[in-house]
Amino acid sequence: MSQNQLRTAETPGRNAERTERNADARSDAVRRCPECDGPCTKSSDGEELVCEECGLVVDESRIDFGPEWRAYNHSEHREKSRVGSPLTESIHDRGLSTTIDWRNRDASGQLLSAEKRQRMHRLRSWQERIRTQNAKERNLRFALSEIERMSSALGVPRSVREVASVIYRRALDEDLIRGRSIEGMATSALYAACRQEGIPRSLDEVAEVSRIEKRDIGRTYRYVSQELGLELCPVDPKQFLPRFCSELELDEEVQAKAREVLDIATEEGLLSGKSPTGCAAAAIYTASMLCNEKRTQKEVSDVAQVTMVTIRNRYHEQIEALALMEGTE
Repeated sequence: MSQNQLRTAETPGRNAERTERNADARSDAVRRCPECDGPCTKSSDGEELVCEECGLVVDESRIDFGPEWRAYNHSEHREKSRVGSPLTESIHDRGLSTTIDWRNRDASGQLLSAEKRQRMHRLRSWQERIRTQNAKERNLRFALSEIERMSSALGVPRSVREVASVIYRRALDEDLIRGRSIEGMATSALYAACRQEGIPRSLDEVAEVSRIEKRDIGRTYRYVSQELGLELCPVDPKQFLPRFCSELELDEEVQAKAREVLDIATEEGLLSGKSPTGCAAAAIYTASMLCNEKRTQKEVSDVAQVTMVTIRNRYHEQIEALALMEGTE
């Protein structure tokens, strides 16, 4: 290597050192007040450099990061805002790509000509093609659309969809999808997200909106939770009480009594190894009997999506626990 090349290679490092020394010199010089040569300190908010003796503001670096326009109500703020939608995990490209509107109208609302409509159709086609670059993105796009569809059918909040998308992305990054169906993994991720967020949705309800059998969902769910180390707490039957009581049009008194029944059943150890929805349904049936707002086993089983045999078995166990508790008192 020639001397010129060595000098050229060493120039960036020397320039960086020289710039750093100049910055240190400037900072040392600015620590002294130019008027009285007194010491300067930063203000409480850290935005200004003020002389301690004469109070001169030597330097101020306040930057307003807000918008340059003013708004006095929510509608004006929404109309003037120029930011886009926030990033989301429920879209395969996190919402960073553009979207071409399907309406064939210009900015003034006028209908486009036939030639421009054909051009816009070709642009939409190419837009859909370039949004997915490889097989991984196509996989992710299909899976996230399935999560969105099932989430809408179950009526779960937006946070559950985001968590389910993150779980599926982790499974895809760790190559857990190989040899398994995309729909099964997406359904398992959604069920795990419901468990993590404390949203009461049973495996039967998730399987009802999915295209996968319940047995396959449970198997895939156990595999995903084990491989990803998901910390999932046992489902509390009390989480199902508000929704079941609302669909059965029962009063708050019945719901409170059902909670009391479940508390007694928990103390007696009757919930261990039992279906949470079955225990919740039996507690509601027991509470409706005790509060004189009886609902038939058929009505409760249809709402809770459990068999009447399950309700009868849990009902007898809970009645015996209540009798024992009353006898003890």
